[in-house]
Amino acid sequence: MKKDHQQKPAKNVDEYLVAAPEEVRPVLEKLRRTIRAAAPKAEEVISYQIPMFKYHGPLVFFAAFRNHCSFYVVSKPIMEAFSSELKPWDTSGTTIHFSAKNPLPASLVKKIVKARIEENEAKAKNMKTQ
Repeated sequence: MKKDHQQKPAKNVDEYLVAAPEEVRPVLEKLRRTIRAAAPKAEEVISYQIPMFKYHGPLVFFAAFRNHCSFYVVSKPIMEAFSSELKPWDTSGTTIHFSAKNPLPASLVKKIVKARIEENEAKAKNMKTQ
C-alpha cells in the first residue's frame, strides 16, 4: 500500500493491515497467518514500510498497492523452483503479484516459506563454519 502523504508509516504489521484497503485486508490477514504457521520462529517487523518476516535474515515480505498486492520471496532460486506453480500470477524478479480475486493459495505460500527457511538456515550454518 503506497503511503498517503498525510498518513504516517505503520509501526507494526497490525497498523499496516488496518490501513490496507478493505477489499484486500482479509487476503493479507490470511497470508500473514499462513506465513506465521509456516515460520513460527520468524520475527514480524516493518521494513521498507511493509511487513517483513525475519529468520536468519529476511525471509519474506508482503505489501498492498493500489492495483495489486505483492509477496516478496527474496530468492531467485526459490522463484525458479516454483515457477510452474506460479504461472497463474504475474511475477517479476523475486516478487509475486496477486489480487483479492486471485490470491495465493495457503499451500503454495507454506511451501515457499518453508523453502526460504531452509535456504536461510543453510546460509546461517555456512556463516558459522567459515
